[in-house]
Amino acid sequence: MENKELALLAAKAIDSKKGIDIKVIDIAAKSSFADYLIVAGGSNDRQVGSIADAVEDEYEKIGITPRSIAGKNNSGWILMDYGDIVVNIFNPELRSRYNLENVWGDCEITDYTGA
Repeated sequence: MENKELALLAAKAIDSKKGIDIKVIDIAAKSSFADYLIVAGGSNDRQVGSIADAVEDEYEKIGITPRSIAGKNNSGWILMDYGDIVVNIFNPELRSRYNLENVWGDCEITDYTGA
C-alpha cells in the first residue's frame, strides 16, 4: 500500500469516530522524518483517545504497528508515529495552540471529507 493510501486510511478511521476538521498534509518534499501528517481534532480528551484507538485498530488489521504513541493519558494531544505517516489528534484548545496546519502551510493540505 502506498503512503498516500495509508494516510487516507488513517483519515477514514478518524472520520469513522467523528473526528473534526481532518487534514492530510503531504510533507514529503519538506521533511526528512515522514511523508504525511494527519491532523484532526476531537471535541474532548475522551473522543481524542477513541479516535486514536480507531487509527491503531485500522492499521493493525493490515499488520502495521506504531513506532511510538505519545500522549494517551488525557493529555489533549495524541501523536502516533507510523514512520512515513504521523497522526496528530488534538482537543480543541491544543489544536488551536499548536496550529500545525499553519506550520506546514507551504505543503499540500487536503481536507478529508469522507469517502
